[in-house]
Amino acid sequence: MTMRFLELQGGDKFPVLGLGTWMMGERTRDAAGEVKALKLGLDLGMSLIDTAEMYGEGGAETVVREAIAGRRDEVFLVSKVLPQNASRKKTAEACDASLKRLGTDRLDLYLLHWRGSIPLAETLEAFAALQRAGKIRHWGVSNFDTSEMQQLGAAPAANQVLYNLTRRGIEWDVLPWCAEHRVCVMAYSPIEQGRILRNRTLARLARERGCSAAQLALAWVLSRDGVVAIPKAARLEHVRDNRAALDIVLSGEERAALDAAFPPPGAAHPLEML
Repeated sequence: MTMRFLELQGGDKFPVLGLGTWMMGERTRDAAGEVKALKLGLDLGMSLIDTAEMYGEGGAETVVREAIAGRRDEVFLVSKVLPQNASRKKTAEACDASLKRLGTDRLDLYLLHWRGSIPLAETLEAFAALQRAGKIRHWGVSNFDTSEMQQLGAAPAANQVLYNLTRRGIEWDVLPWCAEHRVCVMAYSPIEQGRILRNRTLARLARERGCSAAQLALAWVLSRDGVVAIPKAARLEHVRDNRAALDIVLSGEERAALDAAFPPPGAAHPLEML
């Protein structure tokens, strides 16, 4: 299957399946393999790369820099600012530091990593200044529930949240709100860091289809409207497996079985984070 794309407000598009980098850049001995994995993902059309100043204390951004060298224009590049750095002055400083580590002059999307004590209005002013300077193209948030989204006063380009078969709480309110306001939902940990794979129903359905449980769980996330998945894969075979999940089209029977094994929310839930 060819890559599918999601359109942001303003017309920019990026693939529904990207490359996460959480826990990359933490050990020097792993860097070469991580770079190769990211490069393979780009070769396979997974041109969305998500990172953050927090990941590996900047180490993940350094890994990304090597992976995108000579290919920057192919990549939709996302990074995040920590909430304690989200003041007017510190946001600018944090963005400049990320740009330096990434070896680029711009970010395609810059996210507030989670809600902190600094007023949102101040962070949004900093984002607007970065946009005017050409250092970021879009801004968004991460780990925001519906009430926090409403406090922004303007719809962000994206909200990056924990979402997978076992973490479906956002379907009650966050997903509908984002759909109404044309906000992209970026799903991190789409296979629950592997813990989901022990589920018997998921394993049986995957066995019957002839794919892995991880691929089936990822395919379920990719089937959700307005949702982008950013699984982390540091090994080449995992990158290939993730890309193959895009080719899986779930049947009505499979969806019903997954809903029975992983019920959708019946009431509002506090937003979950990892």
